[in-house]
Amino acid sequence: MNELDRWHAQVREEIIDPERAILDPHHHLWRTDMPYELDDLWADTQTGHNIIGTVFIECGAEYRTQGPQHLRPVGETEFVRAQADQSQQDKKYGKPPILGMVCHANLTLGAQVDEVLQAHAEAAGGLLRGIRHSTAFYPDPPVVDRYAGRIEKLMMQTDFREGFAKLAPLGLTFEAWLLHSQITELTDLARAFPETTIVFDHFGGPLGIGPYSGKQAELFPQWKADVKELAQCPNVVAKLGGLAMEINGWGWNGRDLPANSDEIVAAHKGYYLHAIDCFGPDRCMFESNFPVDKLSVSYAVIWNAFKKMTTGFSEYEKDAMFQGTATRIYRP
Repeated sequence: MNELDRWHAQVREEIIDPERAILDPHHHLWRTDMPYELDDLWADTQTGHNIIGTVFIECGAEYRTQGPQHLRPVGETEFVRAQADQSQQDKKYGKPPILGMVCHANLTLGAQVDEVLQAHAEAAGGLLRGIRHSTAFYPDPPVVDRYAGRIEKLMMQTDFREGFAKLAPLGLTFEAWLLHSQITELTDLARAFPETTIVFDHFGGPLGIGPYSGKQAELFPQWKADVKELAQCPNVVAKLGGLAMEINGWGWNGRDLPANSDEIVAAHKGYYLHAIDCFGPDRCMFESNFPVDKLSVSYAVIWNAFKKMTTGFSEYEKDAMFQGTATRIYRP
């Protein structure tokens, strides 16, 4: 047991509704900086909830170190394909398989991105479901290095949109990772490409760091308005999760005692219920965002929190949010 797992072990909860089938549509895998590979994923997904499968989302891991720059992200697909193949072999032991993957391609390549999409499709062996080219732009000195060097108004650029146009003809979704100040840009993109399915990641990244520190309540009304407008685009679906990251500013990761599910519900429920109200359960899916959110909350606790948030919903609506929407979008 590593230090992070020992920290989480301080908070144990009885699993709520343990038989409910869950397709976790958002996790990462990597080998460096606190490695998180298949066995680590299984250690989390087998903590009591009924995880029937997962979807990998790109995270800049295991890129090729040689060859053309635009094809180097295919190394991540090759890495995950091997782990997905292993997961299929071991699913007979009750271990949830990786059922799909979303890869990275530089959409500013425009029409030339076709070569990258084809290379991903070949490397993924039938598991490619979508592309994520992060557009998150954080202008202040980044608290999280991953946000350094991003491009302002990337979704509005002609070359990006030329590459984006290549997704729908191939049946690929666009996984949208952005920050709250950019939600209106995503709405513009969704309206310009109504035939492309867009997955709205992590509530649009409502920031709580830097100049936004401690201002969640102040920013919440504008976030609500922007999300409501985005939800008018029928080609957009929402992922419900990823709100416990450091950039959201709740401070869970800095505590001596990890958060329990009641604390997560109390702090975050407003975001979840607003998104569900705007998009409807048929266009919402809960996600773990592991291991990124693991820095703040355990796998067992976060899914307990999701289940507590949905106590007032029908069985049909719960099924949609815990596995139905993800199944429709990612086609396992």
